[in-house]
Amino acid sequence: MNENDISYKIIGAAVEMHKTLGPGLLESAYEAALAYDLRTLGLKAETQVPMPMVYKEVKMDVGYRLDLLVEDKVIVEIKSVETLAPVHFAQTLTYLKLADKKLALLINFNTKLLKDGVHRIVNNL
Repeated sequence: MNENDISYKIIGAAVEMHKTLGPGLLESAYEAALAYDLRTLGLKAETQVPMPMVYKEVKMDVGYRLDLLVEDKVIVEIKSVETLAPVHFAQTLTYLKLADKKLALLINFNTKLLKDGVHRIVNNL
């Protein structure tokens, strides 16, 4: 399954979950619910994935954490904010580059319609 196929399933699951839960919850609640739904669909969905980072000669075992990593291919960055800021997009792109992945979904669940909160971020896709 390629990144686009995986992202299609993630977005579908996120939309259905958002119809049930609505906006206004903590990011951790959306993360847990989405991970559950993705696993129910038969996808490998890991939460709070620790990622190593090397800066110059300093190696850190955990430099940052991915909210969700699906099928070891697609990063899902979850937000529940009034408005996404440019730094949220930059953060997601940084995660993509450091993890050497091609596709991320930045999803803001604090929207009336979830389609307005879903953004694809690509890295050499």
